[in-house]
Amino acid sequence: MPSSVVLIDAGHGGIDGGASAGGVVEKDINLAVAKKLYLLLNSQGITAVLNRTDDYALSDDNRWHISGSRHRRDLSQRRQLTEEIPTQLLVSLHVNSTPDRSERGPLVLHQSSGESALLAFCIQDTLNRQQHTRFLPREGKPFYLLRRVYQPAVIVEMGFVSNSKDRTMLTDPREQLHIASAIASGIRQYKLITK
Repeated sequence: MPSSVVLIDAGHGGIDGGASAGGVVEKDINLAVAKKLYLLLNSQGITAVLNRTDDYALSDDNRWHISGSRHRRDLSQRRQLTEEIPTQLLVSLHVNSTPDRSERGPLVLHQSSGESALLAFCIQDTLNRQQHTRFLPREGKPFYLLRRVYQPAVIVEMGFVSNSKDRTMLTDPREQLHIASAIASGIRQYKLITK
């Protein structure tokens, strides 16, 4: 198994749909972009692994965690994969939602470590260029994955499902490919800088 692996976490799945608006469910967007990112990275010589290839909850795979909480089992299964697979980076794909329907654009959340922050800045920069925005990444302190994964990890909020313009972009297969290309470009930039 190669040592330089990008683990792509397709957020949510199965019973856990994530955010939704206008009949669109987050888990479907996350999986569609994750599959495109997986193909792009592997075609560019960056070994990538996808943690789910279909619509199911990762908590179903977790038979070892004693918690009765399906959500906690789901998160611990996502983290566990970074220990079972020789992972260099974890990129977790999500979409945002807010009652303020005017809010739009990508946001990348990172760990407190410098490597994670650098990865977040690289991906945020390429997504900003793709979506014509000027956001800065933020530290995602309360998020379990960012606290419990030891490799550089980021959560990529690809846009707002609650915003009609973003929702149209997030559900268009060609735009999904543009988002995946931007994320792949950010990962390549990070790998060049940290060589």
